[in-house]
Amino acid sequence: MGAEQLIIPFFIAAVAVASLYLKFLSFSGAVAAFVTGLFVWSGFGIKGLILMGIFFVTSSLLSKYKQKRKENLGEVHEKGSARDWAQVAANGGTAAIAGFMNLLFPDPVWMLAFSVSLASANSDTWASELGVLSKSDPISIKGFKKVPRGTSGAISRFGTLAAATGSLLIAKAANLLFNLNLDWTVAIFILGLAGSFVDTLLGAFLQAGYKCVECGLHTEKTMHCSKKTARLTGYEWVNNDAVNFLSGFAVANMGMIIYIVFSY
Repeated sequence: MGAEQLIIPFFIAAVAVASLYLKFLSFSGAVAAFVTGLFVWSGFGIKGLILMGIFFVTSSLLSKYKQKRKENLGEVHEKGSARDWAQVAANGGTAAIAGFMNLLFPDPVWMLAFSVSLASANSDTWASELGVLSKSDPISIKGFKKVPRGTSGAISRFGTLAAATGSLLIAKAANLLFNLNLDWTVAIFILGLAGSFVDTLLGAFLQAGYKCVECGLHTEKTMHCSKKTARLTGYEWVNNDAVNFLSGFAVANMGMIIYIVFSY
């Protein structure tokens, strides 16, 4: 067994523990991040870990950025800034699957799926974490009316710019790490940004939305004011984690289809 096989798992574990200590992750999130890191490393090596690390570090720091201004969103969003196992799986699950598949059946198509899924996750996270700081309220794509900041299924110019920047960062990093040509770099960027829009569509039309029966607040929580909230929209099984996973998984598969059509 080489030194790398001993050092890298220890490093991944150390990062997970540090993230738990810094409250970037909950305990279950730290365990999920460790497992995800192992799958990514097994399939894409250190370069894969670096790309995932870029997503994880930037998204975690953005979740803490101007946290006081985001405190009121805690009543709207289902979960806080410390990501649990479901949030880790939602954002990194497709990347982990791609790593495992590349270990079993090595092919560049898995690298593309991996990069696209992270570009999508980064795009959506940047849009969510920075979009809520916009001076103007976003517009719901369902009713085309202004809604409170932080509402799922809504877009703003500032949030869209943040989404594009987040996707571009991953696309450019993938280009440098995996020596991609311009065409595939652009494809990762476009598909990553598309993943953010798919997330918005699913959030608007499928994600469950609730209303507190006590104070009337519209929220993603199933409990508020110590009482069960009433579902107003969407499907009960479609929460934000499901939306995040489905959007990333969808565009990753779209990228694979494009690669197969043009490369085989």
